[in-house]
Amino acid sequence: MDQTTLPERLAETRDDFLALGVRDRLQLLLEFSNELPELPERYAEHPDLLERVEECQSPVFIFVEVDGGIVHLYATAPAESPTTRGFASILVQGLAGLTVQQVLDIPADYPQSLGLGEAVSPLRVRGMTGMLARTKRQLRERVAAL
Repeated sequence: MDQTTLPERLAETRDDFLALGVRDRLQLLLEFSNELPELPERYAEHPDLLERVEECQSPVFIFVEVDGGIVHLYATAPAESPTTRGFASILVQGLAGLTVQQVLDIPADYPQSLGLGEAVSPLRVRGMTGMLARTKRQLRERVAAL
């Protein structure tokens, strides 16, 4: 993975995961699940604006905004799906404050780089890959509409 395209916060998160043993990686993912920011009121009241991430077994919804060239990702995932919620939280926090190009440059295999393949099912990692892909697609749509 090209270090130059990975934003600092995502690189730090990856390094934090890789510094741990498999069991502790799962614990760190659960900690992230508790840190998923609440949706802003404008989305909490209008869930129809959020896109379902079909690659996730759990009902995960995302929405991307671009404000002044800066990306904001919003996500919701059920508390009873801590793995998926943790993945959503990593992306929401990791993309906060990035430019459109920085987000588009994030390698598609970023979720696999966290070393969680031994800790969670491949289906769960595929869900995070789907979240990232949908985020990028929404971002391209928003930019094209400007």
